[in-house]
Amino acid sequence: MPPLEHRLLQLNGITLSLYMAGPSDGRPVWLLHGFPECWYSWRQQIGPLVASGYRVLVPEMRGYGQSSAPVAVEDYALLTLCADIQAAMDSLGQEDACVVGHDWGAPVAWHLALLEPQRIRAVGALSVPFGGRPKRPAIEIMREANAGRFNYILYFQEPGVAEAELDADLDRSLRLLLSDLGDALLRDKPADAQLLDGLDASPALPGWCDADEFAVYQRTLAEHGFRGPLNWYRNFTRNWQQTEHLAGRQVEQPTLFMVGDHDPVARLEAYTLKRMADLVPRLEQHRLPDCGHWLQNESPAAVNERLLDFLARHYPA
Repeated sequence: MPPLEHRLLQLNGITLSLYMAGPSDGRPVWLLHGFPECWYSWRQQIGPLVASGYRVLVPEMRGYGQSSAPVAVEDYALLTLCADIQAAMDSLGQEDACVVGHDWGAPVAWHLALLEPQRIRAVGALSVPFGGRPKRPAIEIMREANAGRFNYILYFQEPGVAEAELDADLDRSLRLLLSDLGDALLRDKPADAQLLDGLDASPALPGWCDADEFAVYQRTLAEHGFRGPLNWYRNFTRNWQQTEHLAGRQVEQPTLFMVGDHDPVARLEAYTLKRMADLVPRLEQHRLPDCGHWLQNESPAAVNERLLDFLARHYPA
């Protein structure tokens, strides 16, 4: 990995921890991590991007690591998460940028593109597609569709419940989520089950992560526990209410989307994947073979090849 600069920015009412690399005059590429990850999940993309001449910016998103983790659920609304990155761009004097998000970082990237059509020149999203604003809050639809059955997003809704389970053995929780995500999320079980019920009591590390790398994830989540990251999930209705002004908008920037062919999110979002091109007219889609949810770690060469090619054509350094 190239030399990194680390700064703690005071903005939008919080401290935002930000790692940066590459030439100071390089065009900015922001890499936004998801749940339950950390800035380090982009470790295999930073070097190739810097080598291509880009200024790479990798924040610890609100709720993670050295960034602030407010207690209030409403402090994790989607537009607030976007405002963190917008304020960071402002503080760094960035007039144009590319944003790339994975998992929960993808909705932040999608909405930054909608909010900042002049500044955001290109968009990348991994795993989570863009479906536009639904006609009613997605959480209502989930409750109806999953009546009597376990659903991980519904399980995450009640403050204090999921974090009590996940924080009780953070090492095991992270190992399971990073190595056996599909089983954790999609296992058929009663509505009153817990997330990790029935899973391995002593799980191995994921194949793409050694002990030293896993330790970075551990330290990141141990800083505040799972409460802040889970609060991202507790704002579906608030997000829907606050984005009324974006209803019907298309993502008009050149856009790269990648998903692993074994990603459980691809199964959950199959309908959205099929219709995404109607909402993202300049979309390039790639389905990566033999790859799950953590694709930038599982298939870094394939991700880097497609990302660098996309940037060279639409956002040259």
